[in-house]
Amino acid sequence: MAVWDDLVGQARVQAQLADAARDADGLVTAVADRSGATPAPAASRMTHAWLFTGPPGSGRSTAARAFAAALQCVSPDRALGGEPGCGFCDGCHTTLVGTHADVEIVRTDQLSIGVKDTRELVRRAQLSPAGGRWQVIVLEDADRLTEGAGNVLLKAIEEPAPRTVWLLCAPSLEDVLPTIRSRCRHLVLSTPSVDAVADVLVRRDGIDPATAASAARATQGHIGRARRLATDERARARRAVVLKVPLRVADIGGCLKAAQELVDAAGEDAKQVAEEMDVKETDDLKAALGAAAGGRMPRGTAGAMKELADRQKRRSTRTQRDSLDLALSDLTGFYRDVLALQLGSRVALANEDVRDSLDRVAQSSTPERTLRRIEAIIACRQALDRNVAPLLAVEAMTVALRAG
Repeated sequence: MAVWDDLVGQARVQAQLADAARDADGLVTAVADRSGATPAPAASRMTHAWLFTGPPGSGRSTAARAFAAALQCVSPDRALGGEPGCGFCDGCHTTLVGTHADVEIVRTDQLSIGVKDTRELVRRAQLSPAGGRWQVIVLEDADRLTEGAGNVLLKAIEEPAPRTVWLLCAPSLEDVLPTIRSRCRHLVLSTPSVDAVADVLVRRDGIDPATAASAARATQGHIGRARRLATDERARARRAVVLKVPLRVADIGGCLKAAQELVDAAGEDAKQVAEEMDVKETDDLKAALGAAAGGRMPRGTAGAMKELADRQKRRSTRTQRDSLDLALSDLTGFYRDVLALQLGSRVALANEDVRDSLDRVAQSSTPERTLRRIEAIIACRQALDRNVAPLLAVEAMTVALRAG
């Protein structure tokens, strides 16, 4: 299986990355050739910094990982004209599973990536590859860099080490500092088709075709969400609750109750993550700091424990926001289907499984009111981005949904 097989519906991007991987292979071979007989290509399609953008679920991080694996490919078939990125060799395999010594994959469960963490990445980027062909840094959440962290990263991209490659992922160009994006080669990924997502769920995850098609349609091509919806009963239950909201906002009491339930469900998600991770992290840190058998901490360790507690609190906040954002995406999809019915559009409905609810809302309102409701959901997402208290933001949204 080639490294590109998980890149769904991105033929153009795949071709560009494959061309760049071939040129990168030629560059490394030329450097390794002591005779110097193989010159570097005059117009190489390889560069030291890449920026992958696209909507959620388009596969930005998947594309970056696949490219990283192709850069580290050590398949002997390359010498016989084979393409880099075989998927089977040690370089490809360890990169894809996240254990390659020269590939750093950075994702954050915090609200932002700060200067301290970025400086550590820059320090690593200056090192020569330990055993691989390139030193590769995959930054999956480049949009979460603070301004100071972005400036630190900019210096590293402006003066790159000879064998270092930066692969940055963000939803859009506007989410990255202009000075950074101007120094990166930009690749735009699109949302894969529903059929393509359903096919990969059946082929790779062994999900039955009917369930795969329903999940792909409900998430409108978001691969990760489709897989979760098809395999997690809790995810299906939460979605069912969200899709009932439009029928529950007939009065102010219903609006406030629906808002509280959405926020509580997001808080429950954050609590589940905390239960799975926080206790283990705390126990591991205490053991590393030499806590006594009775749990008493040595002197001078209070700062480390507080730093961990603060990080866990930020992670909980982000988990709650991500869960709310997912609910708002499902709600937007519901009203998008309502609008399609009201306008007589022939587009496929994402929420065909709740067709009765769609028909009821469509018949009891107008396209203008539906558009205002979609705008209210967008305003709620923007309010959450500005750190408005979640309950206040969601209550304002549900009241606006009632008004239409």
